[in-house]
Amino acid sequence: MQKQDFQFHLPESLIANEPCQNRTDSRLMCLDSLECSINGAYFHQIVDFLDPDDCLIFNNTKVIPARLYGHRGSGGKVEILVERILEENGKHECIAQLKASNKLSNGTVITIADDFALEVLSKVDSFYRLRAVTDNSLIKNVERYGAMPLPPYIKRTADEMDELRYQTVYAKKQGAVAAPTAGLHFDEQLMQKIKAKGVALDFVTLHVGAGTFSPMRVDNILDHEMHKEWFEVPQSVVDLIAKTQSKGGRVIAVGTTSVRCLESAATSGKLTATSGETDIFIYPGYEFKVVDGLITNFHLSESTLLMLVSAFAGKNFILQAYEQAVAESYRFFSYGDAMFIQNRQDSGNPKS
Repeated sequence: MQKQDFQFHLPESLIANEPCQNRTDSRLMCLDSLECSINGAYFHQIVDFLDPDDCLIFNNTKVIPARLYGHRGSGGKVEILVERILEENGKHECIAQLKASNKLSNGTVITIADDFALEVLSKVDSFYRLRAVTDNSLIKNVERYGAMPLPPYIKRTADEMDELRYQTVYAKKQGAVAAPTAGLHFDEQLMQKIKAKGVALDFVTLHVGAGTFSPMRVDNILDHEMHKEWFEVPQSVVDLIAKTQSKGGRVIAVGTTSVRCLESAATSGKLTATSGETDIFIYPGYEFKVVDGLITNFHLSESTLLMLVSAFAGKNFILQAYEQAVAESYRFFSYGDAMFIQNRQDSGNPKS
């Protein structure tokens, strides 16, 4: 498979630059990959498409204000996008992407504030390893001086509204530098309605990295190397899914990050409680072990996330749905509209 097999045309005007006024106001495209049906609704109607024996699995990662602005001793400006904070064993280090006018060598000190500076330790591929010059907690300084890291296709500076809306209402565990955007459509009232219907809810964690926006740089997708992200699937989720499956309910993942969590924890063929790093790459031909339904946003052309959704519902069917979404002016990407794929395709289905 070639990356251009997952290409579609998107007018720039359909990229959502801001969220809807209310989280649940987004439009919802409902797909049934077994029936090849496509229907439109609004996100607050998602409860009507759920059955009492289903369960929803959310990603409760919390976005940190990972974009920092500093300067080096010469006065040159440096923009830092923190990918991952490494504070275990008292290290006060992080992995980050740096943007500067000149090359940054090992030992360079980047000053963010009078009491906060970072030293360049090393470079690995497109990332740098940095260490806090002071002994202050790195995460606390990032929270104090950082800005919300909006995706590169949102052409504006983050503001106070983004601090609220580029975060799910159930965000709990700090560590992401990009939001699990399918969850942005839920508010507390909608989640209560879903629970009142008898649908069970639980949470996994995957700290979304900046690599989620990195373009695929190879033509043959089998040559692509996925970035690593930290994830956790607790025992409560394993137990809930076993209970759901025993009752004939569906396991519905809220977002591709939840899919990657669950499928990573089931690589042996059996879902088990686990935590660690995952670089799982899901593309057409993959046989899903856990997930039956998927709530997701519309993804970038030629992206690994579009490949994951294509594996779930069939490439041709997904590209047909995207073509229809463009024709009907759905809003795309992080602050855009949503899609609910009610049933994943059967393994080997010709739509793939």
